[in-house]
Amino acid sequence: MKKIVYLLLITSLVSCGKNPPPPCKHCPPPVDSNNINVSILIDLSDRIDPKTNPNPTMEYFQRDIEYVKAIEKGFLNHIKTKRIVTYNDQMQVFFNPEPSDPKINDFTKELQVSFDKNTNKAYFNTVEKRYAQFPTNIYQSAIKDGNYVGSDIWEFFRNKIKDYCVKDDHRNILFILTDGYMYHKDTMFSQDKKTSYLTSKLIKSNNLTASDFKTIFEKNNLGFVKANDNLSNLEVIVLGLNPEKGNPFEEAVIKEYWEKWFKEMKIKKYQIKSADLPSNLEPIIVKAITGKN
Repeated sequence: MKKIVYLLLITSLVSCGKNPPPPCKHCPPPVDSNNINVSILIDLSDRIDPKTNPNPTMEYFQRDIEYVKAIEKGFLNHIKTKRIVTYNDQMQVFFNPEPSDPKINDFTKELQVSFDKNTNKAYFNTVEKRYAQFPTNIYQSAIKDGNYVGSDIWEFFRNKIKDYCVKDDHRNILFILTDGYMYHKDTMFSQDKKTSYLTSKLIKSNNLTASDFKTIFEKNNLGFVKANDNLSNLEVIVLGLNPEKGNPFEEAVIKEYWEKWFKEMKIKKYQIKSADLPSNLEPIIVKAITGKN
C-alpha cells in the first residue's frame, strides 16, 4: 500500500513539473455569440421588376423591403436585450455588382449601422427611420433605372464574403434576398458538371424536371462550383425563392443546389425560404437573429 502511495506521489510531482503548453499565437479570437454581425446581400436582378415578374398580391420588391425591415427589427430586438457596455454589433447591406446608379450607393451607406458602448438611446430611432426610408429608395431607384445586369452571388462568396461579412469574434449572419437563380455575364463557367450559375434553362438541360431529379443530381455530381473552403463561422438565410412556372420540382432543385453548396463550404446553419408574404416570414427572420419569436 505504501508503495502505491509513493508511486502516486512521484507521478503527481512529475506532472506538476511539466511546462504548460505555449500560448496559441495564430488562433482566432473566441467567438462571442452575443455580439452579432448582420449582413444583407440583395439580388437587384430583374426578379424585382414588377413588369417582368408581376405579383398582384404583393410585388416581389415590396416583399423584399418588408424582409429588410424584419431583419432590422430582429437586429434591434437583440441589442435591446444587452447592457450598453456590451454593445458591439453591426449591420450592413451589400450588392454584387454595385449598382451603376450612384444614388443607390449613397442610400446603402445610410444602412450601415454600428452599436458600441458609446451609442446613445436616440440611435435606435435613427436606425428605425433609416430602414423605414432607404430600402424603399433603393428598390425604386433600381426599378426606375431598369438596368438589370444580374446578381453575381457566386463571385461575392468567392472574393468578398470573408472581408465583408465575417468577423472572427462575432456571430455572423448573412441574409440573401434572391429568387434562387444565379446569373451574371462576367461569372459564367463550369468545372466538370458543376457551374457558377443556375438558370431555369440549365435545370431543364440537366433533366431535373421529374420526381427522380435528386437521383440524377447526385449521380452526375451536379451543383454549384465551390466558392470558398471554410465558412463555418457564418449562418445564412436565403429569402425569396421564386421558381419559374412549368416544372413542379423547380423549387426543390434550386434548394438542392444551394444546400449542397453551403455544406461544401462548411456552412452549418442555414435556412432557405420561398418568397412568402412578409407577415409569414417575419417571425422566422426575427427568430433567426434573436432565437425568439
